Amino acid sequence: MAPPPPPPQWVLDLNSTPPAQSRFSLPDPPGYTPQTALQSKSSKSKSQPQTVSRKPPTPEETATLKLKKAWEIALAPAKQLPMNAIGMYMTGNSLQIFSIMMVFMLFKGPVQAVLGINQTFARFETEGKKEEMLWVKLAFVGCNMLALALGIWKVNGMGLLPTTRSDWLAWETERVPLERAYFRPS
Repeated sequence: MAPPPPPPQWVLDLNSTPPAQSRFSLPDPPGYTPQTALQSKSSKSKSQPQTVSRKPPTPEETATLKLKKAWEIALAPAKQLPMNAIGMYMTGNSLQIFSIMMVFMLFKGPVQAVLGINQTFARFETEGKKEEMLWVKLAFVGCNMLALALGIWKVNGMGLLPTTRSDWLAWETERVPLERAYFRPS
């Protein structure tokens, strides 16, 4: 039997150690450590354990971070308003399934958010920041009320609010003009 053929050159290059870097080569990217450095570091670390510990945050720092995150969540509905307004404008004022579903979702989201306000901010509440959390919750409710106002604007634009006289609503009597113009055929 014949001996197996030698492996291709790319396999030999892949399994061999990397050549020494020339002076024209690019530097290694940040965070990259070659295998040889890792092996020598692991042999050193066995003899001297190296621990890098981070100081835990104080309760005051934790409460401040929680308050900042709560403000981010409270102002999130206001950040969605421009996109919702563009979507409402693009759907048009006709009564179609797409525009009706968009308006439904525009009303449903803020109502659900206001009803679940305590669950939303429960993980951010601390004893020292009760008053600040009240302001955060009020801002959250206000931003959601702006979203509801956008929905009311859209429903009015679609002609579904009884703000003007419409014949299909029987609650208003018919207006009679003071003068009638008569056309005489000649």
